[in-house]
Amino acid sequence: MATPVTTTIHTSKATDMFDDFLVRAILAGIGVSLAAAPLGCFVVWRRMAYFGDATAHAAILGVAFSLAFGISIFVGTLAVALAMAITVTTLAGRGYAMDTLLGVLAHSALAFGLVAVSLQHGIRIDPMSYLFGDILAVSKSDLVVIWIGVIGVILLVIWRWQGLLTSTLNPDLAYASGIDPKREQLVLTIGLAVVVAVAIKVVGALLIGALLVIPAASARAVTKSPEAMAVGAAIIGAASACGGLWMSYTMDTPAGPSIVCVAAVFFAASNLVARIALTR
Repeated sequence: MATPVTTTIHTSKATDMFDDFLVRAILAGIGVSLAAAPLGCFVVWRRMAYFGDATAHAAILGVAFSLAFGISIFVGTLAVALAMAITVTTLAGRGYAMDTLLGVLAHSALAFGLVAVSLQHGIRIDPMSYLFGDILAVSKSDLVVIWIGVIGVILLVIWRWQGLLTSTLNPDLAYASGIDPKREQLVLTIGLAVVVAVAIKVVGALLIGALLVIPAASARAVTKSPEAMAVGAAIIGAASACGGLWMSYTMDTPAGPSIVCVAAVFFAASNLVARIALTR
C-alpha cells in the first residue's frame, strides 16, 4: 500500500515544479533554443538573416487573425509565417531583388499586423508582449505546444540534415546526388515557420531573428564542422536563455531582450577566443 502513496507524492512534487513560472520560462527558453539552433546554422550559411526577420514579423499578422477568428495563437502565427516564407521563396526567383523584397514584406506584414491587432475590440492584449516576448507568462499549455513544435523541428532537421547541408553548401552537387535544393528550401521554410510560431511567446517577433542568428554565428567562430556548429549553437542558445532569465530576475530587466543581450555577449566572447587562438 506504500507504493501508491509514494507515487502520489512524487507526482505532486512534479506538478508543483511546473507551477513555478520561472521553471516554465527556463524550459520554454531551452526548448526554443534547441529548435532554433540547427535552423539558425542554415540561416547563417545561406545568408538568410533577413529572411528569418521577415517570417517573424509576419507572425504579428498571424496573432491578429487568431484573435479575430478565435483560433489558437500558435495555429494563426504558424499559418501566416509559413505563407510569408513560401511567398518570399516563390517571388525571389522571379526577378525580385531579395533584400528589397524582404524589406517590403517584413515591414508591411509587421505594420498590417499591429494595425489589425489594435482593431480587435473587446479583447485585452498587450502588443509589446508579442513584439518582445513574455516568457515569464508562459503557461503549462504553452509549454506543451512549444515542446511539441521543438521536437517536430528537431526530428525534421535530423531527417533532412544531409539534404539540407548538401544543397546549402553545393547546389550542383545536390542535383548530381539526386537531391532537389528547392525541396530542401521548402523543408527549411517549414522549420523556420514552426520556430517562429513557438518562439513568439518567448522572445517576440522582433527578437526571433536574433535567437536564430546570434547563437549560430557564435558557434561558427569556435567549431570546425557543421554538426559541431549545430550542437554548439544549441548549447549557446540554451545558456543565453538561462542567463537572460537570471539577468531579468535579478536586475528586473525585460526577459526577451535580456536573453538576446546574453547571446550577444557569447558572440563577442567566442569571436575573441577565436582571434586569440589564431594568433598563437
